[in-house]
Amino acid sequence: MSDEIMSDTKPQDNENANLDEAATAELQGVPDALKEGAEEELEEFSMEERVANLENELAEAKQQVLYAQAETQNVRRRLEKDAQDAKAYAATGFARDMLSVSDNLQRALTAIPAEVKDEEKWKGLIGGIEATGRELDTVFEKNGIKRVASIGLPLDPNQHQAMIEIPTDEHEPGTVVQEMQAGYVIKDRLLRPAFVGVAKKPE
Repeated sequence: MSDEIMSDTKPQDNENANLDEAATAELQGVPDALKEGAEEELEEFSMEERVANLENELAEAKQQVLYAQAETQNVRRRLEKDAQDAKAYAATGFARDMLSVSDNLQRALTAIPAEVKDEEKWKGLIGGIEATGRELDTVFEKNGIKRVASIGLPLDPNQHQAMIEIPTDEHEPGTVVQEMQAGYVIKDRLLRPAFVGVAKKPE
C-alpha cells in the first residue's frame, strides 16, 4: 500500500520539479538577456569614452611636444646670440680703457706748438707720437671700434652728450659745432658718447 502511494507521488513530484525548473529557467533567462544587452551597450559606451579620452590625451601630448620644441628653439637661439655677443663685445672693457690712451696721445699732439713741429730735433719724437696714434686707430678699426662722427651733424642723444650751447648764426640750432672729447662705438654699441658743443640762436 505504501509502495503504491509512493509510486503515485514520485511522478507528480518530478513533474512539479520539472515545471519549477522550467519556470525558473524562463524567468531567469529574460533578466540574463537584458543584462547581456546592457553590458554590451555599457562596454561599447565605455570603449568610445576611452577612445575619446585617448584622443584628447594624444592631442595634449602633441601640443606639449610642440611647445617643448619651440622653447628649445628659443633657448638655442638665445644661447647662440649670447655667444655671438660675448665674442663680439669681449674687448669692450679693454677698449674703453684704451680710449684714455688715445685721448692722451691726441692731447700731446695738440699741445705741441706749431713752431716746435718745424724744428728738426723734435721731428723724430713728434713723428713717433703720430705713428703711435695711427697704429692705435688701426687696432681700433680691426676690432670694430670707430670714432663717433659729430662736427656739423645734428645732435644725436644716442651718441652725443651736449656740454655747452654756442650762440651762432652760421649753423642751425641743435647742430654740433665743437667737440671737446671724441666718442666711440664698438660694433653697434656705444663705448663713450662724444662731448660736444651745440649751436643755438644768438639772443
